[in-house]
Amino acid sequence: MDRSRMMMPRRYSELFVETLLFVSAITSILVMLLIFYFLIHESIPAFSELGIISLLAGMKWHPSGDIYGFLPLITASLTITILALFINIAIGFPLAIYLAELAGPRSKAILKPAIELLAGVPSIVYGFLGVIILVSYLQDSFDMLTGRSILAGSILLGVMFIPYLTTICEDALRAVPGEFKEGSLALGANRWQTIRNVTIPAASSGITAAVLLNIGSIIGETMAVLLVVGNVARIASPYYDIFDQGATFTSVIAGEMGEVARGSTHYHALFAVGLILLLVVSILSLIADFARARIRKKFGGY
Repeated sequence: MDRSRMMMPRRYSELFVETLLFVSAITSILVMLLIFYFLIHESIPAFSELGIISLLAGMKWHPSGDIYGFLPLITASLTITILALFINIAIGFPLAIYLAELAGPRSKAILKPAIELLAGVPSIVYGFLGVIILVSYLQDSFDMLTGRSILAGSILLGVMFIPYLTTICEDALRAVPGEFKEGSLALGANRWQTIRNVTIPAASSGITAAVLLNIGSIIGETMAVLLVVGNVARIASPYYDIFDQGATFTSVIAGEMGEVARGSTHYHALFAVGLILLLVVSILSLIADFARARIRKKFGGY
């Protein structure tokens, strides 16, 4: 009897925790749905008035002339994302391999906290340093009229998200069972062959998810890119000119939303930009989850 009385409070506490977690999960889903609903509701006037094809394929973004085309924003966002991701992977992935497989205790004790500290630096600080150091360096080195450019945005975002990619990839590499590595070494493979042919493929689900999630983070970054990219919504001439100024989805929203008249076409067009951005990031997140599940299944659940 006493034992059953003792179990009652524990049962109620577990039920309370389960209910709290369930409500939190449902609330998160509802908030996400409300965000989608609000963006769609505010974007419909722009799509109705200007047309979906006209918005997505428009060559100019010129609000003062009531011209709203997303193509300059799309091209600049894609260029910056591709270049930033290249820098991100070229530095972050080897660093993750070094920390997970090669670094000694002393090196790891220094590098690991330093990387985690960099991950906690606010984006506005990166943007400020980009304006003071990176923009000035590019302007002087390449004899540019202004250092604010697509290249500056790419370099800044590429460096800014290295800690995130490194941390996730390192965790994925560490999660590979030791039996895999020991079996490879026992069969005569050296350390580098084991890393290349066993560890990296077995951790590919986490690595793929890290890359895709980083793409979403790069596309969604606002303040840092706003300060260094120039925020000039035009297609570069030629289109691959990374020294030209540009504007991304996020920089246009942050730079123009504060001055726009509520209910105007410009106002609704900015919400349409936000909707497209949210759809892109959501799709990337779903692809990351799908790729991680497929690769994990391929390698026996790891």
